[in-house]
Amino acid sequence: MAQRKAVFAINWMEVDALVNTRHDNPHHLLGMHECIDDVFVNVFLPDAKIVKIRDVKEDKTYSLVSERYEGFFTTVIKNKKSFDYEVIAKFTDGHEETYIDPYVFESVIDPIDVSRFNEGIHYEIYEKLGAHPMTVDGVKGVLFAVWAPNAERVSVVGNFNSWDGRRHPMRKIDYSGIFELFIPGDYLGEIYKYEVRSKNGTVQMKSDPYAFSSEVRPANASRIVNLDYTWNDKKWISDRAKTSITEKPVNIYEVHLGSWKRPEDGREFYNYREIAVKLADYVQAMGYNYVELMPVMEHPYDPSWGYQVTGYYAPTSRYGNPDDFMYFVDYMHKKGIGVIIDWVPAHFPKDDHGLGRFDGTALYEHEDPRKGEHPHWGTYIFNYSRNEVRNFLVSNALYWADKYHVDGIRMDAVASMLYLDYGRDNGEWVPNQYGGNENLEALAFIKELNKVMKEKFKGVTMIAEESTAWPLMTHALEEGGLGFDFKWNMGWMNDFLSYMKLDPLYRKYHHNNLTFSMVYAYSENFVLVLSHDEVVHEKGSMIAKMPGGYEDKFSNLRTAYGYTMFHPGKKLLFMGQEFAQFMEFNESAELDWSLFEFDAHVYMQSYVKKLNEFYAKEPALYQKDSDPEGFKWINCNNANESIISFERHGKNEKDTLLVICNFTPIEHKNYKLAVPEKGKWKEVFSSDEIKFGGEGRNNKTAKQSKAGKVDGRENYISINVSPLSVAVFKKIQEKATK
Repeated sequence: MAQRKAVFAINWMEVDALVNTRHDNPHHLLGMHECIDDVFVNVFLPDAKIVKIRDVKEDKTYSLVSERYEGFFTTVIKNKKSFDYEVIAKFTDGHEETYIDPYVFESVIDPIDVSRFNEGIHYEIYEKLGAHPMTVDGVKGVLFAVWAPNAERVSVVGNFNSWDGRRHPMRKIDYSGIFELFIPGDYLGEIYKYEVRSKNGTVQMKSDPYAFSSEVRPANASRIVNLDYTWNDKKWISDRAKTSITEKPVNIYEVHLGSWKRPEDGREFYNYREIAVKLADYVQAMGYNYVELMPVMEHPYDPSWGYQVTGYYAPTSRYGNPDDFMYFVDYMHKKGIGVIIDWVPAHFPKDDHGLGRFDGTALYEHEDPRKGEHPHWGTYIFNYSRNEVRNFLVSNALYWADKYHVDGIRMDAVASMLYLDYGRDNGEWVPNQYGGNENLEALAFIKELNKVMKEKFKGVTMIAEESTAWPLMTHALEEGGLGFDFKWNMGWMNDFLSYMKLDPLYRKYHHNNLTFSMVYAYSENFVLVLSHDEVVHEKGSMIAKMPGGYEDKFSNLRTAYGYTMFHPGKKLLFMGQEFAQFMEFNESAELDWSLFEFDAHVYMQSYVKKLNEFYAKEPALYQKDSDPEGFKWINCNNANESIISFERHGKNEKDTLLVICNFTPIEHKNYKLAVPEKGKWKEVFSSDEIKFGGEGRNNKTAKQSKAGKVDGRENYISINVSPLSVAVFKKIQEKATK
């Protein structure tokens, strides 16, 4: 414990501020203070009637007295230097407490940490702020630290002090805005909050912005935990850093953990550890190599699906504790499955216990509602221009890569961050310094994050959900880009789904919706997404979107999934759509697994599984996703018959695939499909196979090319094109003759 060697006298105005919970530097008054040849000891314990201290070395006890202010106890010990002691208190209700005085410890947070945080470049700030079990001067306890620069006073409250804000007021570190307090004792697993008194006198109970864990909703206190999991994925992390993800197959299964499957024993949710085993087995069997989790950060409201976050550093306790979620990621890696998490730096909810008006002022958000509030979402917008707020967010993304080993971060609602006028009418937004609608501070934040992530966690993939045509999203920062690795292809999704919803009779009039995506396919690195957003809010599930009768719906969906898989771009499909769930996504219930009583859904799942396997084994479908040489139209102009055909190319020409898609229920026999070179071409995939629920009208024998001009090529094969189908052909490689 530190010793104080300064002249000391009680300032009773300070005592008054302390007693009335307005003091922001209680260490200046409380604890032990040397004064020439004597020591003062001051303790503030509301509701205590007897307070003593015991010299732990000499086992000698001294009594403190309370005279001028109730609860403020003091004593002067003559001819004594500083010594280690413990407080012994008896309270009016009869209970007793013995503890080491928190107010004898010097500041734990280093001035360099403070400086880096205030500059916005302390990328490991989560190691300092929050609640951290540690040993200080040989004493075990917990360091609590929180940023609240405009608060008059902040206290730590919990069961350990009867939620009494008078018991543990924190010290404000000069020129920092940070309040800290080291409280001796074993509080691992305890819940706590910060009681924040603003300068206008209002008092709020706030959850810790940097808490690693929280109570299960609807309770919202933070919880003290250690992050000390032993990882087993060293090789995975090493291999990840060596791999170019743009040249590998990326097939993502998007999941809401709470509603994928639910226990049959009456519990609300599976634990992270339980769901890890079940989900990994399923994902592995289906042939996906990534899972993308809708936000697992702590959030109070289930129907927000996690997109209104209150605990950015805490995996939601709905499914377990941080150690459990670390196991989840570790287990996925063990099974060869990468983990991508959704992350929401665009906005946060207004819940009283959350970040909003945290210290009584607009701290994490803008004060001006034209910049600080989303008019349609009812949420606050982060103030990206404030160093400490930017540091909070950048560090948070890094934290999930550091502490939880996630393989990718999908940034939600990026468009709302980029544009100052997003969702606003004239007069409802504030232009930037140049008069434009670009949010320059948000842009700087995004670039900083993508730069630092690549430097610190090589191989972690950054993905933008961005719905506009903002340029250079996935281009390097050095090229003027934003530095993302991938962007969700929302344009393709909107065009394609609008096309697929049409009665096949009318598709020929909207042929451009099918082909336009190739105009810009290589402007960015894209992920083709059929996500949760497309199967909620009365938009209908994927199978429900399809036109026609029961069987036609399944034929249309097989065609849609096939076209998606063979189109350039990485892939994402939301849970339940792989077996054609008819219901929309509902976070309050598990997927409709009962549908496997019906053959059509079994066939669909089998079809998607085969598609996934085919995608993973064919380099032409992923190696040149970002290279225009990886794709070539054969015929994109056959609008009248709603047929398109194209080539996909890998690095080796022997991997070339020919794809033909028929979006009408009309069969075409002896259809001439142009081929890039003569030889035998074999159908290696067809959506019309009987085992997938089709009619089996696919091409069962290899086709020898014939000479003749078709679609600008010198050779063609004559094939059968099944109704509402996708087929893929590959050249049979002739064995070399001796």
